[in-house]
Amino acid sequence: MEANKKTIKGGEFVIRETAYTDIFIPEEFDEEAKMIRQTCLDFLEAEVLDNLDRIDAQEEGLMQSLMDKAGELGMLGVSIPEEYGGFGKNFNTSMLVAEAVGGGFSFAVALSAHTGIGTLPILYYGNAEQKTKYIPKLATGEWKAAYCLTEPNAGSDANSGRTAAKLNPEGTHYLINGQKMWITNGGFADIFIVFAKIDDDKNLTAFIVEKDFGGITMNPEEHKLGIKGSSTRQIFFNDCAVPVENMLSTRENGFKIAVNILNIGRIKLGAATIGSARMVASQAVKYANERVQFNLPISKFGAIRYKLAEMATRLYANESAAYRAGQNIDDAFESLVAGGMSEADAKLKSVEQFAIECAIIKVWGSEMLDYVVDEGVQIYGGMGYSAEAPMERAYRDSRINRIFEGTNEVNRLLVVDMLLKRAMKGELDLMGPATAVANELMSIPDFAEEDETPFAAEKKILANLKKAGLLVAGAAVQKLMMSLSKEEEILMNIADVIGYIYVAESVLLRAEKIHHTQGADAASYPVDMARVYLYSTIDKVYVAAKEALYSFGEGDELKMMLVGLRRFTKAEPFNVKDARQRIAKKMIDDNKYNF
Repeated sequence: MEANKKTIKGGEFVIRETAYTDIFIPEEFDEEAKMIRQTCLDFLEAEVLDNLDRIDAQEEGLMQSLMDKAGELGMLGVSIPEEYGGFGKNFNTSMLVAEAVGGGFSFAVALSAHTGIGTLPILYYGNAEQKTKYIPKLATGEWKAAYCLTEPNAGSDANSGRTAAKLNPEGTHYLINGQKMWITNGGFADIFIVFAKIDDDKNLTAFIVEKDFGGITMNPEEHKLGIKGSSTRQIFFNDCAVPVENMLSTRENGFKIAVNILNIGRIKLGAATIGSARMVASQAVKYANERVQFNLPISKFGAIRYKLAEMATRLYANESAAYRAGQNIDDAFESLVAGGMSEADAKLKSVEQFAIECAIIKVWGSEMLDYVVDEGVQIYGGMGYSAEAPMERAYRDSRINRIFEGTNEVNRLLVVDMLLKRAMKGELDLMGPATAVANELMSIPDFAEEDETPFAAEKKILANLKKAGLLVAGAAVQKLMMSLSKEEEILMNIADVIGYIYVAESVLLRAEKIHHTQGADAASYPVDMARVYLYSTIDKVYVAAKEALYSFGEGDELKMMLVGLRRFTKAEPFNVKDARQRIAKKMIDDNKYNF
C-alpha cells in the first residue's frame, strides 16, 4: 500500500483535494477478482434469471437450493478467512461480488442478507469458539443466517426495541421474549442474530440464536410490493432459551454491533445497485434498438438517447464512488493492522472510519437505481408496464433499496451528523476551511490566468463546490448552534451538497486516472460522463445550498452568502447534449451498457 493513502480519512474529501493517484478504480481489479465476479454472473445466468417466476412464487425449497449451490461455488465465503473455509479476499472484492449478484433480484437479497448482516456479526464480534462453530457452516451455506433487529415500534430508532432477555435462575440460559419484523431469510434461516435488552439495560445486547433452540414461531410470509421471492417473516420469541455462551460480544454492545454492521450493509447495497442498474441499462438499450416507430429504431431519437446516456452516467459515477470507498476501507484496514491493531478490530474500525462514505453510497446508489429502472420502464413504453417484460419486476424490486439498511432520510441526516461530530472531536478541521471561505466572500474574486492543464477547469469547479458546501454548513452551525440537529430539512440540504460532491469527485478522478494510465482515447467516454455528471452537480448543489440559506439566513448576511454561492457555482459553458449523444451512441453501437 502506498504511504500517501494512509493519510486519507473518512469525510476528509470535503476539506481537501484528492489526487487521482490516491484512489482505486474498477479497471484496476486483478484477474482473480474478475474471475470471481464472472463466476457470480455465470451463476445468475445459469440458475437464477430463468427461474425468476418460480423464485417470486417462493417455490418450496428453491431459494435454499440456490443458496446451497452458491455455497458450493464459494460465493458465500469470498471475504471469510481461509481458516474458516472462505477465500479470505479483501473488502473491495466482496463489494465486487455484491455488484455481480445485484442483478439477481430476490436471490440477491437473500444472499446479501446471509453473507452480510447474517454472517458478519459473528465474524467480526464473535469469540474464537463462536467463529469456529458457526462461520464454516455459514461460509458453505449449510446453515443460512438472518438478522433480527427491527420491531413493530423500533425501525430507524432501533435501540428502542422491546425484545427482552432474562437470565434463568440457573444462570445457564437467557430467555428471550419479543417480536421482530421484516426479517429477511426468516422463513428458512438456521441462525438468527437477535438483538434484545437484558433486564433494564439502556442498550441492546446481541445473541446468536439457533432455530433448534425452540420457542420460535413465525407469521406467514409477507406479501410485498417487490422482492417477492425474498423470505420476509415476523418472528416471535417465546421463552427462547439461548445458552449464555451465545451472547455475541459483551452486554449492551448490541447497538454498536448493529450500527457497524449496517455501515457495511449500506456500502454493499450501493454496490448491489450497480449490478442491477447494469442489467437494466443493457436491457433498455437492446429494446431501444429493436423497437421501431416512425420507421426508425427508437434509439435514433434524441429523447431516448438522453435517457440512455443519463442512465449510464449516473451508474458509472456511482460505481466510481463505491469502489473508491471500498479501497479506502481496505487501505485503512492494512494501516491499522500495520500499527498493531488486531485484524478483527481493524476490520470494524476501517469501516467505521468511512461510515460517511458508506451512507452516501447507499443513498446515491439506491436513488440512481430508481432513476435507471424508471427510465427503463419509459423506454419500454407500454411493454414496460407489462409483467411479461423485464422492467416491471426491476421497477418494483428497486423501491425497497431506499428503505433497506436505514432509510435514505436517516442516512442523509447521518452524513451531516457524523461529519459535525468528527469536527467537534477534532478529527476533521471543518471550521478552519469554513471560516476561510467566509473570509473569501469579503475579498475580490480571483481573476488569475486559467490553468490549461488537463482537468484543471473541472478541479476548480469541484473546489468551488466544496467551498459552497463549507459556506452553507459553516453558516448553519454558527447561526443555529445546538438547534441545528432539529432542522432536518437544512441537514438534508447539506447532505445533498456533500453527497453530490463526493460522487462527482469520484467519477472525475476515475476519468483522470484512466487518462493518465491508459491514454486520452481510453478516457474519452469516462471524461464525457465525468463532465456530464459534474455539470449537473453544479445546479443540484446550487439549489440545495440556496434552499438551506433561505431557511436560516436573513438581511444583508443572506444577500452576501447568496452572492458567494453564485460565485462558487459558476462554470464555463459545456455542451452536455453532445457529450450525452456520444455516450448513448457507444451504448447503442455495443447494444448494451459496456463502460
